[in-house]
Amino acid sequence: MPPVIECRNLTHYFGAKPALRDVSWQVEPGRICGLLGRNGAGKTTTINILNSFLEPAAGRCLLFGEDSHRLTPATKARIGYLIEGHVQYGFFNVGQVEKFHAPFYPKWSPDIYYHLISKLDIAPKQKIATMSCGQRSQVALGLILAQNPDLIIFDDYSMGLDPGYRRLFIEVIRDYAADRKRSILLTSHIIQDLEGLIDDVIIYQRGRVLLNLELSRLLATFHKFIFDTRSDFKDFHDEANNLRVERGEKVSAIYGFLDAGGAQDKLKALGIAADAGFRQDALSLEDIFIALTGKY
Repeated sequence: MPPVIECRNLTHYFGAKPALRDVSWQVEPGRICGLLGRNGAGKTTTINILNSFLEPAAGRCLLFGEDSHRLTPATKARIGYLIEGHVQYGFFNVGQVEKFHAPFYPKWSPDIYYHLISKLDIAPKQKIATMSCGQRSQVALGLILAQNPDLIIFDDYSMGLDPGYRRLFIEVIRDYAADRKRSILLTSHIIQDLEGLIDDVIIYQRGRVLLNLELSRLLATFHKFIFDTRSDFKDFHDEANNLRVERGEKVSAIYGFLDAGGAQDKLKALGIAADAGFRQDALSLEDIFIALTGKY
């Protein structure tokens, strides 16, 4: 089957500043993909091109094989978007907003919407404008899932959500995608939430694709080794090869797609003594993200 999303050589500028630089990647059917990057890396620019809010300077995006700026009505009905901030019509209550959206989607399922609403502590006729950010986010998510879309795109769904609502959001998404018949692309700055959810990870750095890999492979092959700091050296970063060495006051570390032998060989080539206390340390997805993109 063709990719659900395909970005081909996307390039865009804001004035003279490049926001995207020849970006290419794709999302396969039935996969959940996390698009990650530091602030300003180009994630939202990509999302805005995908949902046709922005015309790229060069390149194109395809959704279900159609240009994202020329989608047919039938294809639009297969896609659900949740944009940053959970924008809603605040003057509606939960029943009114459901009735407003339902006629636009041929596969609309009110049961999905009201099942999610039932988890919230809100009155049936409470207006959306009076709800908390977390409650509004769940109303927005319920409206999207009720569409029964084949593709959902979430842009920073976690903004303003407390841990409980973030957990609920992730659980609902995971259950919805469990049958592997739907595809999801999402961005988030709360990276630890994604480790048990996404199948694939794309990491942007300064408008370029730094890494595009299956998450299980990333977690299995990207390692951190620590060692007692015995020699004086400067931090070393080789972005092209996803390698970083950081000097600490007592314990230093090397990060990369290296096993223990390869890490020791690399340190030796850099003139760094690492014979004392050399050992592997555990890494989370957030740890890997920071190692790849930097702390600052």
